[in-house]
Amino acid sequence: MSEPLSVFDDLRDESEQLDRLVAELEGRAWSTPTPAARWTVAHQIAHLAWTDHAALLAMGDPDAFAGEVEKALAAPESFVDDGAGAGVAQGPAALLAQWRDGRAELQKVLRGAAATKTKFPWYGPPMSAASMATGRLMETWAHGQDVADALGVVREPTDRLWHVARIGVRARDFAFAVHGLPAPEQEFRVELVAPSGELWAYGPEGAPQRVTGTALDFCLLVTQRAHRDDLGVRAEGADADRWLGIAQAFAGPPGQGRPAKGNRP
Repeated sequence: MSEPLSVFDDLRDESEQLDRLVAELEGRAWSTPTPAARWTVAHQIAHLAWTDHAALLAMGDPDAFAGEVEKALAAPESFVDDGAGAGVAQGPAALLAQWRDGRAELQKVLRGAAATKTKFPWYGPPMSAASMATGRLMETWAHGQDVADALGVVREPTDRLWHVARIGVRARDFAFAVHGLPAPEQEFRVELVAPSGELWAYGPEGAPQRVTGTALDFCLLVTQRAHRDDLGVRAEGADADRWLGIAQAFAGPPGQGRPAKGNRP
């Protein structure tokens, strides 16, 4: 398994792919409901713009960002929705411009900080520039999936999913923790077939507990964009099976996920 050359390039390309999906939308299309409850296409883009701004704040003014964290802790149920709602209120043209400007500025800041070992504050553990970019890519892909589903578009998966899959694997113990469960003592073996056909493998080759499937299905699972019952991800072992029921690649409390559609492969 080879690591992609640049997560910054991949973040740029993932964002541009989503941009092409929404750039020509007319006014009403921005109000199309997405699979996320109460969120339209505009809410999805507004959330990405809002989070890019938060990343810029964390990297440029940690003290000001600490104030944002306090707001999140004070209103955990509404903080994210309020941020998205404020973006939607601008209207589609202003929102699209804000997202484009913010992500371009974030690219500059991330690349400028890439050579340092600086850790920047975040809503979870502190992050390096590369880790911050990886998180932004994961969110861009996941919210882009919501937009694609809302518009009835089937996206061609790319090997940029490597970054999303890696977060999902590394967040295994976190997923158990947010559900109040002890993390398994032993590593799992995770084997995923990439869109290119390459095998991405994580964990000891001889581990008795295993997870297998396509990288796309695994990424849909850990971002909770599809129900496990509709995906071709398989587990061997009780702990691995339990993990697939609670896996999440994002920080914060457990998500609501998506209802099963009865399309199990």
